[in-house]
Amino acid sequence: MNKRVQVQDLGYHDYKATWDYQEGLFKSVVDTKIKNRREDAHLETQNYFLLVEHPHVYTLGKSGDFSHLLLNEDQLIEKGATFYKINRGGDITYHGPGQIVGYPILDLENFFTDIHKYLRFLEEMIILTLEEYGITAERSPGETGVWLGVGTPFARKICAMGVRASRWVTMHGFALNVNADLGYFDNIIPCGIRGKAVTSLNVELGVDKVDESELKIKLLKHFMALFEAVPNPKNSVV
Repeated sequence: MNKRVQVQDLGYHDYKATWDYQEGLFKSVVDTKIKNRREDAHLETQNYFLLVEHPHVYTLGKSGDFSHLLLNEDQLIEKGATFYKINRGGDITYHGPGQIVGYPILDLENFFTDIHKYLRFLEEMIILTLEEYGITAERSPGETGVWLGVGTPFARKICAMGVRASRWVTMHGFALNVNADLGYFDNIIPCGIRGKAVTSLNVELGVDKVDESELKIKLLKHFMALFEAVPNPKNSVV
């Protein structure tokens, strides 16, 4: 059982290039598991946690509704944005500058085999991080992700989530609005949920910019504690 996690901060990176990189890491972990079972090998599976910030992009989950994108192809070009239909769960979401995106590629057999628990731990990581900024964040019943003002007319989402898992190996993850341009959310029905707003940490704090490097450190601290994981210093980049 390997609880070491390689943390890689990819910085500002193209969505498709990052997706391809994720797929390669995901495949390497799955292939190791298949080899172990076929050959009775005892190879350790690796765990990764990618942190990244993307140029403007809209992504639609495999069961999402294309009508939730409110732009046509010409309008996407005008906005300087791209669009991808991808293989995660969930509906449509936006990624862009000022948003911290996390892609844990974990072999859950190194931790626990429970996808529901995995999602709740990712949510808890965000909730605990926001608490350090004096922000009370919550789960919204029946809606994956992290919200503020749940149960009030001012409910607003600050972190979206969508994951894929196969053979207990995860990919995709979460998108936390830190210094995001919220105007880009006006071009979609976020996560297919009508009538609820989206927010960003800098807006909630009333500041121009939140220190993203500091926030990443807080996120990783809570991730490692919740998953009882340890960073792999040899290969970690943050």
